[in-house]
Formats: sequence, C-alpha cells, structure tokens
Amino acid sequence: MAQAIDASKNRPSDPRNNEVVFPEWRDPQRGNLETPINASPLVKWFINNLPAYRPGITTFRRGLEVGMAHGYWIFGPFAKLGPLRNTDNANLAGLLATIGLIVILTGTLSLYANSNPPQPVATVTVPNPPDSFKTKEGWSNFGSAFLIGGLGGAVVAYLVASNIELIQGLIGG
Repeated sequence: MAQAIDASKNRPSDPRNNEVVFPEWRDPQRGNLETPINASPLVKWFINNLPAYRPGITTFRRGLEVGMAHGYWIFGPFAKLGPLRNTDNANLAGLLATIGLIVILTGTLSLYANSNPPQPVATVTVPNPPDSFKTKEGWSNFGSAFLIGGLGGAVVAYLVASNIELIQGLIGG
C-alpha cells in the first residue's frame, strides 16, 4: 500500500496530485482563496439564496427575514436551557430574554450603521453583493426591520412553545 502511494506522487494523472486551492479569481493579490468548498455550485447557490444576499428583495425584507429567523431560534435555548427551564414561567422567561437580546443586537446594528462601514467586497462565493449594505441608510433600514422581525419571531416561538399540546391535539400527534 505504501509503495502505491509513493508511486502516485510521480504521476500527474493521479487526482491526488491536482491543485484544488487557488487564489480567488486566479489573482494572487487578493486576500481570499478559492477552494472546492466556497467555489462549489451548491455552496454558491445556498449562500446567494440567504436573505442577506438574495437578489431582488428590499432592504426591509432582508432585515425582516433575518430578524424573524433569529428571534424564532434564539427563543429555544433561553426557554429550554435557561435557569428557569423547569418552572411554569420558562417560556415567558425565554421570551423576555430573547426580546432583550434582539434589542441588544439591533443596537449593535445601529452602531455599525453609524460607524461608516466599508463597502461590501465581491468574493468568489458572492460575486454581486447587494446595494443594501453600501449606505448608512441601508444598514439602518436593515436594523429596524431586524428588530421588527426578531420580536415577531420570538413571539411566534413563544406561542408555539406555550400551546404545543393544543397544536399536537389539532394535528393528531
């Protein structure tokens, strides 16, 4: 086995001898690498369909979608793993903690928007970054929509968690 591996080092046709990592767009001056992961069609499709990079949607909708996802998923760890997890008020404590974190995150988005953020950079994975992130107003709109979406997502998660028995009864679970 070791001899076969040693022999493959001298054959250019062996796939193990092919280069797979290159400078981005074959330009060695760029500070990014093009790898089989970040340059694959599946990863490009996935990243470019996330709300932050999806073409053709408004800044407000970007922030709303990102906020809804964060509000919905942040609720679970606070409610189910927090210090009040075994009490009757676990879901309410999770909702309040989620709202607090969403407000803090919105504040950090506001601070970032007011810090004169750099222009988005085109990469091999996201060749056309949206114009939403090029201006202070775009970031501010994103942040305000993030707050609305985050609060809405947290409330929906709270209602689902608080009424799970009723929902299971309705669908026969």
